[in-house]
Amino acid sequence: MSVVQMNVSHPTMWSRNRSRSRCGVCMMKFRRSFALLAALALVAVACTSGASNDTTTSATGSSGGPATTPPTDTAATSGITPEPLLTGVSSSNELPGDLPAVTGAWGTDWTRTTILFDELRIGIFSSDPRDVIAPIDNPQFESVAAGAEWLDERAPGVFVRYDGGARFYPLAILTQHEVVNDQIGDVPVAVTYCPLCNTGIVFDRRIDGTTHRFGVSGLLRKSDLVMWDDLTNSLWQQITGEGIVGTHAGIQLTIVPASIVSFSEFSETAPEGQVMSRDTGFNRAYGLNPYEFYSSRGAPYAFFDEEVDDRFPALERVVGISSGGVEKAYPFSVISGLGVVNDVVAGSDVVVFWGGDTADALDSSLIDASQAIGTAVAYSAIVGGQKLTFRQISDSVFEDEQTGSRWTILGVATDGPLAGELLEPIVHRNEFWFAWAAFFPDGEVYGT
Repeated sequence: MSVVQMNVSHPTMWSRNRSRSRCGVCMMKFRRSFALLAALALVAVACTSGASNDTTTSATGSSGGPATTPPTDTAATSGITPEPLLTGVSSSNELPGDLPAVTGAWGTDWTRTTILFDELRIGIFSSDPRDVIAPIDNPQFESVAAGAEWLDERAPGVFVRYDGGARFYPLAILTQHEVVNDQIGDVPVAVTYCPLCNTGIVFDRRIDGTTHRFGVSGLLRKSDLVMWDDLTNSLWQQITGEGIVGTHAGIQLTIVPASIVSFSEFSETAPEGQVMSRDTGFNRAYGLNPYEFYSSRGAPYAFFDEEVDDRFPALERVVGISSGGVEKAYPFSVISGLGVVNDVVAGSDVVVFWGGDTADALDSSLIDASQAIGTAVAYSAIVGGQKLTFRQISDSVFEDEQTGSRWTILGVATDGPLAGELLEPIVHRNEFWFAWAAFFPDGEVYGT
């Protein structure tokens, strides 16, 4: 599949119907019970939200912060070519297993598909599981100071920088909603997070000039979130942004570069930035982890029933870079010992920074009390046409050998000849190893 990059924070940035043997009756009952428990876990954490409204602004409100590059329609291709269309079925009644029971009302064009239907798993058993895990369609934002009233310094979130400011979407909220339909400047985006794969990815919601609203379908594939859009009822693979079933099968969403970072890293970089507020319209106990100790398991949940690549622990995090038709993984266990990796991917010079003590959103029952997992961000190593080579000089401070300028882990030069310059983030994720290996089996792995 192809991953399209949209430049957002730098002048050059922003752009088989084959059958398998069916599981036994016992396994199907287990999956139903497990999926129900997972759904109940999300319901169990619901309670009155304590978000402050004093400094809340609407999603389209203005924000301060470092001026960078406005969202544009300029796109550069990276990743793998989309899969070709396969032979589908004429009706949801022809789908395998229990899929007909949960998809009958969808109106999806099942004749168009790039996947085998028996790769789909039911994550939530309901007569219509779409948006049982409810997306946020009208996100509200507050100041960094207001966010600091409820977010720990180590609290993880999805960081997006854009012209005129920056935004932080706390995983404390995203673990319970998974999709936020937002507007950044003139660009409608979907900020998405799959807790089962630890993939935080931002997409442009426009397809052929039409803005789509995305939600949680209730289905999974290789344990990854399968999204849906409410205009065509097409299904979308979150880890890649590819339309996999329906009208838009084979279409690639534009990916907006984003990173998972800590709240302190965000607030120090963008003190005038915006934080997504707990004022979501839902009564939830944001900050509780519905997937307690998931990241400490030896294997993913039973939704993933393929053989796990044993080169690394299944739930080890990796930096997954998509660039120029190449996928490359940088395991945290490798890069944490190095601090910085200068590399070349698909002929492009890149650098991966490592540091910090960002909390693991999928460890303890309280996210703020979770173990430190760190921050890892991937950038282009080219600044002003010059290739830079970096070294780590302290936990989250880096220096380039060419000019001696010093850089933060979020790619801002704070001292030296390049002070004020920004590194261009490239499309990357912090997914679990099992998910990266399952979706990109032919990809490259750093250090192996």
